[in-house]
Amino acid sequence: MIAETILAGDGPVRNVSAEEAAAYRGPGFVWIHIESCDDDGLAVLGAHNGIPEVAAHALVATETRPRCDMIEDGALINLRGPAEIETEDSDRLVSIRLWAREARVHSVTRRPMAAMKGVTAAIKAGEIMDPGDLVAAFARAISKELDPEVAALGDELDDCETALEPRNVYRLRTRITQIRSEAISFRRFVAPNRDALVTLANLDFKWLAEDDRVHIREAADRFARMAEELEAVRERAALLHEQITDLRGELIESRSLLISIVALIFLPLTFITGLFGMNVADIPIAETKGAFWYITAFCILISLAIAAYFARKSWLSR
Repeated sequence: MIAETILAGDGPVRNVSAEEAAAYRGPGFVWIHIESCDDDGLAVLGAHNGIPEVAAHALVATETRPRCDMIEDGALINLRGPAEIETEDSDRLVSIRLWAREARVHSVTRRPMAAMKGVTAAIKAGEIMDPGDLVAAFARAISKELDPEVAALGDELDDCETALEPRNVYRLRTRITQIRSEAISFRRFVAPNRDALVTLANLDFKWLAEDDRVHIREAADRFARMAEELEAVRERAALLHEQITDLRGELIESRSLLISIVALIFLPLTFITGLFGMNVADIPIAETKGAFWYITAFCILISLAIAAYFARKSWLSR
């Protein structure tokens, strides 16, 4: 477990001990952040006064969805954003849980979040002065980090549409399925992120200034746009999948037609060669000089006649 306690808004930004944080009553605010929280995290959070039991349990819950709840004089906010380091065995979006109220913010992440570096740099640069600024900074940073990833899904789908040809059917089918799966996975949390921020912007807290609400609504709008784009990506991927299915059907049909034509051409030839290849007496022209070439020429003529018939019927061009 990694814990950091930062005092901001009251002179230079500095790290303080847990005892100083608990006793602080100055004009600034204290940010207590816990990363990679395990079962002992609840005890650590419980050591700080002012955290209701329901909020403390929500901060260390194993599974969370984006939400915003008003609890007593504070707000419990869960958001999902891109991870700093992606792993194959977990969600691409990691959660940050914040318990914010006047002069104090507790936050918990179980895995490093990409937005954390930018927010930490902003608070150490003196750009974040109160809990409202911190929550708004996380909302904006998460939405900005996630926006390019959502846009990349749309761009990849554009490339798939451009490369949609029969020869690329099998390769594109796998990639389109992956894009659709990623879009669904993102949308599970993007839409709730929007709802949580809209709820937060409408809460009446003194520590939530009007400019903070503007930034939070801006992030909510960005999440709303991303949700719409993800829905469009999902629908476009489904349509592309149907087109690929049709192309595969046409490809199989054309190959089946070619195989049928070849079989029809060789069917009479097989009959002739089988007939004259029987090991019985009285085979016609068996003793005739040049009989092999006569039969070969006859087979060629039959093949050309059948091919000409298929060409006249336009079967060869399908």
